[in-house]
Amino acid sequence: MKYIQSSKNPVVKQWKKLLTKKERDLTRTYIIEGFHLVEEALKQEDTVLEIILVEGVDIPQKWNVDSVSISMVSDEIGKVLSDTETSQGIFAICKQKEGEHIIDQAATLMLLDGLQDPGNIGTIIRTADAAGIGMVVLGKGTVDPYNPKVLRSAQGSHFHIPIVRKDLHEVIPLLKERDIPVYGTALENGVEYTTVKPHSSYALIMGNEGNGMSNDLLTETDQNLYIPIYGKSESLNVAIAAGVLLYYFKNGQ
Repeated sequence: MKYIQSSKNPVVKQWKKLLTKKERDLTRTYIIEGFHLVEEALKQEDTVLEIILVEGVDIPQKWNVDSVSISMVSDEIGKVLSDTETSQGIFAICKQKEGEHIIDQAATLMLLDGLQDPGNIGTIIRTADAAGIGMVVLGKGTVDPYNPKVLRSAQGSHFHIPIVRKDLHEVIPLLKERDIPVYGTALENGVEYTTVKPHSSYALIMGNEGNGMSNDLLTETDQNLYIPIYGKSESLNVAIAAGVLLYYFKNGQ
């Protein structure tokens, strides 16, 4: 086990860079924080590259970390790396594995078009995982899935469900070639979601929190759906709406 005391150490500076999308994309790695996320990551073979512990924090005995590099760091370094107000003092450097996932292997997909709120994206990934969705695809303009807030909100679902980043204009034709219906979400030219009979395979697109789906994507869908509002609220939160639709399709199969 290595011990690092100074926050000016080059290794620490490299770890800190992983809090930026640029460095995550460059190195194809990312940093996670907290016991739950690290434990979930360790369950996936060849994912965790290194574990970082703040002094005084111990690894649970049930964890198998024989093949993982471990570094002990000072409390000062822990504060530098932490993206939370109350850190648990444990981090891990993980390998991005989205390139290993093939869209042709998924029968049910959640597609995200330009979502900007990390909490919403993480919640949708977590909900898609719970609903048994085969894959989540993040289109252009959608926040990085390895953003610390997305990771925290998803609560480990990154390690359960394939997540890829790809232009949705390229994805939709691939799905149509496989006769997978593609559903958009919009009030205009849409139908109430309960009027659609669920299929065993489908793709569902959720749009930007403020502007909804882009108009050019709406023209490529097989059908656009909306959820009726019975009270005075103008709309549902996009993550809540995704949950309603995913479970409707799941329960109707």
